[in-house]
Amino acid sequence: MNVTIVDYKSGNISSVINSFKEVAQDKVNIKVTSDLNKIKSSDKLVLPGQGSFKSCVAALNKIKDLTGTLNEFAIINKKPLLGICVGLQMFADIGYEETETKGLGWISGKVSKIDNQNGKFKLPHIGWNQINIVKDSKIFQNIENNSHMYFVHSYEFVPNDKNVISATTDYSSNIVCSVEKENIFGTQFHPEKSDKFGLKIINNFINL
Repeated sequence: MNVTIVDYKSGNISSVINSFKEVAQDKVNIKVTSDLNKIKSSDKLVLPGQGSFKSCVAALNKIKDLTGTLNEFAIINKKPLLGICVGLQMFADIGYEETETKGLGWISGKVSKIDNQNGKFKLPHIGWNQINIVKDSKIFQNIENNSHMYFVHSYEFVPNDKNVISATTDYSSNIVCSVEKENIFGTQFHPEKSDKFGLKIINNFINL
């Protein structure tokens, strides 16, 4: 089986690569590429994202036909895809970081700045937070509710359909930190930086 981490030059993804290789060992082939044919032939995709919503979307669009290839993979062929951090946020219709930017539109909703309640909550939100698992999700199998995950973000994904929400975290308000819609999965937190529970999530995704 081939699991491909999409490298579209969105920042340092070495921790994502290392975590997936650690979990996969020699049982699963982990590829890191932006080659469209290799992406198309993959069994599963990982879409990381580091930086702003605007910069990540721009980086995707800079590689000719990459967005169309991702659409074909996830929406038409319905193969499993995991978005991490801004990778999840780009599932939205639109994001409001820096400027209004169109997202992939896979899960209807918007990405907006976390309400820090007039400075009461620091932004970016950096560090460990408990997650509240609100529905059975394939990637949360054998993950205890209220497990701690590692976050680095100032913006949150607000989906229109609350049924896609698989976990939330309490920071200023009830923030969506994981979604699942058919074959599309996403985490606002960084599983690759979330110790044993994060590695378990990666393992669950690989073994879907």
